[in-house]
Amino acid sequence: MFIDERITSNPEVMGGKPCIRGIRITVGTIVGLIASGNSYKQILEAYPYLEEEDIIAALRYAAWRVQELEIPLTA
Repeated sequence: MFIDERITSNPEVMGGKPCIRGIRITVGTIVGLIASGNSYKQILEAYPYLEEEDIIAALRYAAWRVQELEIPLTA
């Protein structure tokens, strides 16, 4: 299980998607911005309420999620 106080999930915020500190910026948004070639500096300028540690936490969460193995349950 991934534990990081910066990554939160609440069904009432962004439909339960993993977000940064409960605000309406999802991990997917951060990962998408990085994948599109944005630097940390550019992201922090666009979202001044974020911190560099938020970006790092989002990337760690995404890496963990990709590695997670889902095993279907059989009856």
